[in-house]
Amino acid sequence: MPDTNLPRPEHPRPSVRREDWVNLNGPWEFEVDAGDSGLERGLRDRALAGSITVPFAPESELSGIGNGDFMPAVWYRRVVEVPAAWTGRRTLLHFGAVDHDATVWVDGQELARHRGGFTPFTVDLGHRTGEVVVVLRARDSREGPQARGKQSTRLDGYECFYARTTGIWQTVWMEPVADVSLARPRITPDLAASTLHVEQPLRRSGDATVRGLTLTATVRDAAGEVLTASVRADLELSPRLTLVLPADRVRPWSPADPHLYDLTITLRDAAGDVVDTVETYAGLRSVSIDGKAVLLNGEPVFQRLVLDQGYYPDGLMTAPTDEALVRDIELSLAAGFNGARLHQKVFEERFLFHADRLGYLVWGEFGDWGAAERGTEEHGEFQRPTPNFVSQWLEALERDYSHPSIVGWCGLNETYQEITDRGTVLDDVTRAMFLAAKAMDTSRPVLDASGYSHRVAESDVWDSHNYTQDPALFAQEMAGLAQGRPDTNTGPRGQVWSLPYGGQPWFCSEFGGIWWRPDAAASNPEVDRGATSSWGYGEPPRSEEEFHHRFEGLTGVLLGDPLMFGYCYTQLTDVFQEQNGVYSFDRSEKVDVARVRAAQLRPAAIEGGAQAG
Repeated sequence: MPDTNLPRPEHPRPSVRREDWVNLNGPWEFEVDAGDSGLERGLRDRALAGSITVPFAPESELSGIGNGDFMPAVWYRRVVEVPAAWTGRRTLLHFGAVDHDATVWVDGQELARHRGGFTPFTVDLGHRTGEVVVVLRARDSREGPQARGKQSTRLDGYECFYARTTGIWQTVWMEPVADVSLARPRITPDLAASTLHVEQPLRRSGDATVRGLTLTATVRDAAGEVLTASVRADLELSPRLTLVLPADRVRPWSPADPHLYDLTITLRDAAGDVVDTVETYAGLRSVSIDGKAVLLNGEPVFQRLVLDQGYYPDGLMTAPTDEALVRDIELSLAAGFNGARLHQKVFEERFLFHADRLGYLVWGEFGDWGAAERGTEEHGEFQRPTPNFVSQWLEALERDYSHPSIVGWCGLNETYQEITDRGTVLDDVTRAMFLAAKAMDTSRPVLDASGYSHRVAESDVWDSHNYTQDPALFAQEMAGLAQGRPDTNTGPRGQVWSLPYGGQPWFCSEFGGIWWRPDAAASNPEVDRGATSSWGYGEPPRSEEEFHHRFEGLTGVLLGDPLMFGYCYTQLTDVFQEQNGVYSFDRSEKVDVARVRAAQLRPAAIEGGAQAG
């Protein structure tokens, strides 16, 4: 049972669970290394000066530190007790996410390095038992290309950039495994064949043998066992199981019925003894494209998405509790949205678990902002993204592949560069990110870049970002889709940023962003319009009625377009100075949420609803 006295005590990886595990959240020794000279000064080998509450970043209130200044390097230290009951097994030490460049020493020996602030990594502690000393250094530069998402490179937040996150910001935990164990399974639903395809990689340590091993998967639903299947585990690096569900036990996953099957995957030796067991789950659903429609289980489901940036006043990028993750989804559903773009951040995996069980559609994205050097105008090469973050994107794709709630991938956001007769670094990186997703996953559509610069002609879907506030003008700008000329983002002088549109399914993946501060509008709207502490799109409405009129008009344009498969409204909550959420930053209501919900729940034209008049 988890220790409920710890912060974030729940299992951080619900999709791959073992019975034995230990949560290492809570107090760790901590020290800021302002000159990044800690290794030379002996920080690896001595007690650190302060303390921090993991998994919260030192910039956050919940960490107990709340340091908003730049921290080029930070150090963590903890004496960890590996249970004696784990003797004879290897201990895996897992870090959910560390921003940005981490090195781990155990008992003075360097055991792991990892770059990338959004994805997990694992340290194999071997057969150690008893006390071990874990030391982690995290480097987080304010200069140079680095995938930061919405983290500010100025001292304070500004515009749509927010407080930074340095060091550990997701759960740290450990678990015991055998020398041959089960890695994260890749589960692919095949609705047409009523089948779950399971690819189960094996993790081998050293020269451990796999000879004679057998892999077994058991599928259960609320009525009990559905089926059991086995396969030899010593013929492939990743043994595969084909789980064909009986006709009377087929129950597709959908927003209306987010049914999940429980799976137990077991590895046995030649004598039939259990070597390893993990618990996971799966949803049986399909995502496909038919003309301009994106289909879920063969039917058009208009994607009423909201932009979710995943920030919290006290925890920053880390939710203060598991219940806070659930509440964000429930708030979105209450407002009439059926999903979200998880924006400029790889969300912690428990958010996806809750999306799976609540039937919430999401687009998996990456926090690529900051990963490009500023170019010059020579040959129109305004951005020069470094390709080193493609590996981090692949790690995110691998982590999240099996979640049924994810209905699409997008690795880049608002890249911009003029199309000329010369190839550029941005062309290469955009294609690399697109092909990485396509190679990793053939079951979901991939968008090459959200908004602005489309540079992959065969991108599965197409989009633009449009923050026009007048519904009538917005309708004119959206009308070109009917003639194969959809709204397209261009440069400030009209520079062409994208290849020609190829007729793909299209959606407005950012719109609205209505700047609304009800308290300021009621007291002194003229002063508020010039305030530097508040930011949003367009002129702030002068009343809540004006907000609803604008929201209803903008969403109505998109819902009424028979060629539109979805939209994404900016945004779910205010985030610091950006005050254009449906809810306030503290998740309190800013507007009549029932009215927002009613505006969205009219049938969309692509679902068979009437077109806008």
